Parts: sequence; C-alpha cells; structure tokens
Amino acid sequence: MKYILPIVFAVLSTSASAAGDAAAGKAQAAVCVACHGANGVSAIPTYPNLAGQKEAYLLSSLKAYKSGERKGGSSAIMAPMAAGLSDQAMMDLAAYFSSLDAAK
Repeated sequence: MKYILPIVFAVLSTSASAAGDAAAGKAQAAVCVACHGANGVSAIPTYPNLAGQKEAYLLSSLKAYKSGERKGGSSAIMAPMAAGLSDQAMMDLAAYFSSLDAAK
C-alpha cells in the first residue's frame, strides 16, 4: 500500500504537466473554423461542435484520426488535418476548444 501513493502522484503530475495551452490552441485553430465555426460551433449540421467538448475526448479523437484508428464519418477529411499535428498541438487545440462556451 505504501508504494501505491507515489505511483499515483507520479501519474497525476505527469498528466498535469502534459496539459494543453488554450492560447496556443487558439492560434492554431484558424484552419478548423471552416468546418467547426469561429467559436467552435458549426453552422453545418453534419459537422460537430467542438466548443465545450471535454478536453480528453477532443485529444483522443485527434490522436485516433492521426493514427488511422478512427474510420468512417469525417475521417477522410480529419485524418489529413490531424496528420501534421504534433502531440503538443493536439493538446493545445483540445484545451482551446474545450474552453469555449458551447452556447455561443
């Protein structure tokens, strides 16, 4: 039991230091607005809103598009978009869109 706490703290501190930067994500999001809207709310019914989505969901989605794990739907559009993103860029974009108000 005494060995579990240090491991838990190490995992938590690693995930906290790997957080995205919403300001950096905003700077990178210009290409996203064509489909997902200027505020992360899409005017096109078939494209999902990104504003207010959970950061972990957005990050896992981008990683799945990049790796080719996510198929169907918009993967033909999203896979090439995600292909050029670094891990940090994906974290930043996820932080940015999750910080936006979904009601706007």
